[in-house]
Amino acid sequence: MPPQRKGAAARVSEDTEDLTRHPLQAILLADSFATKFRPITLERPKVLLPLVNVPMIDYTLAWLESAGVEEVFVFCCAHSKQVIEYLEKSEWFSQPNFSVVTIESHNSVSAGDALRLIYERNVINGDFVLISGDTVSNMSLTQVIQEHKERRKKDSNAVMTMVIKQSKPSPITHQSRLGTDELFLAIDPQTKQLLFYEEKTDSYRGIIPLDNALLGDNPSICLHNDKAGVSLGFVFSVPDCYIDICSQEVLSLFTDNFDYQHLRRHFVKGLLVDDIMGYKIFTHEIHSSYAARIDNYRSYDTISKDIIQRWTYPFVPDVMFSGNSATHLEREGMYRASEIEQSRSAHIGPFTVIGKGTKIGNNSKISNSVIGKGCSIGSNVSITGSYIWDSVTIEDGCDIRHAIICDGVVIKSGAALEPGVVLSFKVVIGQQCIVPSYSKVSLYQQPTVEDSDEELEYADNSSGTVDSSITCTVDTLNREMMSETPASQLGPGGVGHVWSICEGAHEEEWRHSVAPSPADKLAEAIQSLEDDLELLNLDGNALSVSGELKSGRNGTDSEDDDVEDSRDDSIYYEKEVEATFLRAVNENIKVPDVILEMNSLRLSYNMTSADCAGAIFYAMMKQALEIPHATAGELRKSAASIIDAWNKLLKFYSKEIDDQIEVIMKFEEMCLESVKEFSPHFSQILHLLYDKDILEEDAILRWADEKKDAEESDKVFVKQSEKLIQWLREASEEED
Repeated sequence: MPPQRKGAAARVSEDTEDLTRHPLQAILLADSFATKFRPITLERPKVLLPLVNVPMIDYTLAWLESAGVEEVFVFCCAHSKQVIEYLEKSEWFSQPNFSVVTIESHNSVSAGDALRLIYERNVINGDFVLISGDTVSNMSLTQVIQEHKERRKKDSNAVMTMVIKQSKPSPITHQSRLGTDELFLAIDPQTKQLLFYEEKTDSYRGIIPLDNALLGDNPSICLHNDKAGVSLGFVFSVPDCYIDICSQEVLSLFTDNFDYQHLRRHFVKGLLVDDIMGYKIFTHEIHSSYAARIDNYRSYDTISKDIIQRWTYPFVPDVMFSGNSATHLEREGMYRASEIEQSRSAHIGPFTVIGKGTKIGNNSKISNSVIGKGCSIGSNVSITGSYIWDSVTIEDGCDIRHAIICDGVVIKSGAALEPGVVLSFKVVIGQQCIVPSYSKVSLYQQPTVEDSDEELEYADNSSGTVDSSITCTVDTLNREMMSETPASQLGPGGVGHVWSICEGAHEEEWRHSVAPSPADKLAEAIQSLEDDLELLNLDGNALSVSGELKSGRNGTDSEDDDVEDSRDDSIYYEKEVEATFLRAVNENIKVPDVILEMNSLRLSYNMTSADCAGAIFYAMMKQALEIPHATAGELRKSAASIIDAWNKLLKFYSKEIDDQIEVIMKFEEMCLESVKEFSPHFSQILHLLYDKDILEEDAILRWADEKKDAEESDKVFVKQSEKLIQWLREASEEED
């Protein structure tokens, strides 16, 4: 584990060379100008919502400070008083060599309005970082800033560099792991200039219409013909990190063109089609570093998991930054803060965070969840895959699955929240009430018109005050926005309004929810995928649905990048499989349901059944190792019990000989590197897998044969299994 550091987060490694004549500046947009976090953002700005018990904006500011930014201008619009008050009380206003200045507006309704106002203030002195306050990253800025400046020296029209991270979206849902739609970019493979940007396409059959002039000017882009016209087949599918390095001209361009409202849909696409001015946008792709933006509830869930699994180090729960409460990291990714009262019979599962001062009653089970500060959780409560914010009361016998529960909510005894529920501040759920999937409940009535600037009106009617941290008390909000609640909706004593799902928005609800994708939706999507693949196969020139870039050259740089991307995907995939398996163990999930989730992961990461078999076996052995054991014999028994309990799951992905060989090779790798405790037991466990009909004799014999010409160091486990191998060979000869 990397060394822990206290105080402000450790600076991301930077070159000592000063890259700018002026202090490096950043513009941080503290307003998303969107409605995806309704109804929560009617009462609190998105950047102050807790992400693993720390306000989102703290992750962004901590990263900017660590990356060498010296001056940040925080643009505040909706709920501006809450943001300003929070920052004034935080440590950010007193950091040495790091200045945070707020700019307040009461009438800006877009990012374009914000940048025009900042231009009028004349505070930006050179190149700057443009970012939103819901971004989490640990990347170094040195290289991307240097690339941007070098381009500017050669071409003054190079006004922006966008940070991207290549990733394979799910071929089923056509979404990234963050719940955003596939993004298609055309990029010159040599100069990295952005040539085409499309957030959505009408068809996902690998074909995007492009302008003929673009194709004529950029012959190195890989093309194929389609009867609809000249098209580009699956150029790129990447998450846009929404981290931009901009020249001062960007601000003046927004000022000159009032049609520029949205950063991507209007500004980026506008520059790409403008043949007169000739401005250019370039890209910088990151690989091992982390960068992601919280766009919807699903990305909130994904990024929370990434933080808990430490992909965002040093911005993780057990490392102090921005005054967050200290937590202690325990086994299986469990974090505990101080002053927790937990019953001995309560069970806290893997990848769970428990906030300061929380109380947990008898026989309650919590797994894959984040619990905030000062919560009271009764007895016989089950919480799975959920986000419980501060000062929440959950009475006895409640069942909560994949939900978001805001500050001050009360859930009375016997109530249940089905997957995807969002309860806004101080809502009360009555006894025995079952809240249906994807319901959103608020003390506010649902607005009749969905408008992104509505938060401004709600914020103007609130005091803007926040309690000890950032809790917006509903008692001070305009009472005219609330009315009596029909008791039948939320059970006896329930308080709140259940928002209806707008017509045509049901698809978006499950795609953007913290809940796993429903089985029926996955089945429909899988059938659609198979139909698409069948059509693609009719065209020999059609490109892979994996979304990989195919440029007009076969350079080693591209091949090296592909290898690195594949390695990154494999690491992420194995982590996800491990987390899914641990949750299945702790929640006693049935094998068919686990298979459904594993299939979703497998397709999301474009993995083979062999990859899946190896990852599942790795997760099983890791779980066996976590079971307390005093002797080698007890460890072997733990492994046997796990294999016995989950053999049907492993068999499902080990039907072919190649899949079984992958399991053996994965076990070899584990015994040599990550789980060396199993090394002396390799042959016994291999024999057990054979006895359980998980491995066939052909798989074991082929694995042994492949090792014949290997170095002696690679034959360690073949020699250990020599008796088993010899016995299998003799049995095979007798049959012949």
